Amino acid sequence: MNLLLWTGNVTEEHVPLFRQIRQWGFDGVEIPMFDPVGSPWKALASALDGIGLGRTAVCVVPPDASPVSPDAKVRAAAVDRLKRTFDAAKTLGAETVAGPVCAPVGELTGRPRTADEWKRAVEVIRPVAEHARSVGVKLAVEFLNRFETYFLNCTADASKFADEVNVPGCGILYDTFHAHIEEKNVDAAIRAAGKRILHVHISENDRSTPGEGQVRWKESFAALKGTGYDGWFVVEAFGQALPELAGATKIWRAMFPDAEYLATRALRFTRESWAKA
Repeated sequence: MNLLLWTGNVTEEHVPLFRQIRQWGFDGVEIPMFDPVGSPWKALASALDGIGLGRTAVCVVPPDASPVSPDAKVRAAAVDRLKRTFDAAKTLGAETVAGPVCAPVGELTGRPRTADEWKRAVEVIRPVAEHARSVGVKLAVEFLNRFETYFLNCTADASKFADEVNVPGCGILYDTFHAHIEEKNVDAAIRAAGKRILHVHISENDRSTPGEGQVRWKESFAALKGTGYDGWFVVEAFGQALPELAGATKIWRAMFPDAEYLATRALRFTRESWAKA
């Protein structure tokens, strides 16, 4: 369960939430890691170990540490920040760090990406991926829909990017929400990506309760099973609990009764769908 339903800054105050998520039946949590030094990673790791929850992490890059920047100092800051993120992930005990690491979310240029931007991003992410490999954490590069980024918008482009980085342990994150907007054929997209898919976000077309919307779930699960996928399924949903997150994710109305409703139904739906695939 992705903790962004509740917070973007996880602290020891959230340990009771960890326990609740475990009681609901989840095997792990995904921790927002928007600042490499923003949370007590070692203490959180200890708490999660005690509760019996595995963990992954999700991160983004800010404008002053953008891999696509023409400014070499900004790109160097991106390498440093992302390396420190993977060090934090190791301390947390996270298996994977996933997210749109190539460009800042919401940074739109009014044009497609350029060849120079692509080259710069590859040159930034490659040493980061090598560092991630050295600390034993996987990197899953996420594509986002066209309204959130201009850089990577589909499974094929994310796969091509991971191929050019060409570091073992660097693959892609497949998010059903973004794919619902961008892919013409989710079955073909997933099967073409194959083993490059290291991480999956289970997210409905309206960011609400998975299974209650329009995502092509049957095709998605069947294709993922066909590729031999054996990683995490992370429920990613957003609500109105935090105004800054609601604003960032464009949640303007209540779409589920409460977090327990969403989480428990998403868990049951995902497990049943995977078993049937």
